[in-house]
Amino acid sequence: MRKKQSILDRKIRIGVVGCGRISKNHFGSIANHSRELELAAVCEVNSSILEHHISIHKVPGYVEFADMLCNENLDLVALCTPSGLHPHQAILAAQHGVHVITEKPMATRLSDGLAMVKAFDEANLHLFVVKQNRLNSTLQLLKRAVNEKRFGRIHMVHINVFWSRPQSYYDQSNGWRGTWEFDGGAFMNQASHYVDLLDWLIGPVEKVHAMMSTTRDIEVEDTGVLNVKWRNGALGSMSVTMLTYPQNLEGSITILGERGTVRIGGTAVNEIQTWKFEDHRDYDDSVDKANYETTSVYGFGHPLYYKNVVEVIRGREKPDTDGREGLKSLELLMAAYISARDGQIVGLPLNY
Repeated sequence: MRKKQSILDRKIRIGVVGCGRISKNHFGSIANHSRELELAAVCEVNSSILEHHISIHKVPGYVEFADMLCNENLDLVALCTPSGLHPHQAILAAQHGVHVITEKPMATRLSDGLAMVKAFDEANLHLFVVKQNRLNSTLQLLKRAVNEKRFGRIHMVHINVFWSRPQSYYDQSNGWRGTWEFDGGAFMNQASHYVDLLDWLIGPVEKVHAMMSTTRDIEVEDTGVLNVKWRNGALGSMSVTMLTYPQNLEGSITILGERGTVRIGGTAVNEIQTWKFEDHRDYDDSVDKANYETTSVYGFGHPLYYKNVVEVIRGREKPDTDGREGLKSLELLMAAYISARDGQIVGLPLNY
């Protein structure tokens, strides 16, 4: 199905919705692509934060998203709002003929994610789901090795996300963090990009078995373990906690194959710590150059992600991660939550 006519002769007008923790990555990416993008408006329910961003960016500001859509001639909006708000806001934007970039996860319910994809199909618009970690230099090398089948048969995969989110982190959100409706737990929120790696790197998942627990004063899990079997026969696991003392410790992935072993660690998969293969390729000698220092778990992939968004809207590329790609990790998350709730192994795809 053909999408809305490409924008070729002017800057793409974008609005940012939600000016909280993650929005700085979007504002920075827009500035990075200022030759292609024009920040046209901001939207934020907190009036003092809104006034701050109006003052900084010199653009109109709105408390109500619907007002921004009605009053501004936008091509694109970036949703940096609580995850549970994404479906309503994205579908509203589609109804106004506006493309959408949504932060992870795209929704907190699979049915909402499906409704989003349907709305954008019907409107002939693009729904972009941010998966910026895929663009990190370390993971790009790992993806290349997997695609080139350098591991041979992959036997085992393990992911750790050992981060710290104190009670104050949840308390400062006016009640939306740590809720089922708006946020989701450690797997859906903080570890969402790592859940994405299960499918993106290794392939379709056959079944999962999860156990989760809650220590903080929140509705959702802050700790959990997930066992995974892939359709290709590989086995794996994922350990996630937001209770690490006193600060973020590790975000890592280890892949063990018949002809290769790789471990990428650091705070946020930013250090290639083991890279051993039976064969040798020209890029093996430059693996160390892919490592980078980071004080943030977000990495540096947002500007690269925006580059693809611009090229897609210009009609020159296809989306790296669209709504259907976003559904893959959302379905995995739902399977994990169903498994933890019911104490059962859950097969994929889910029946919906």
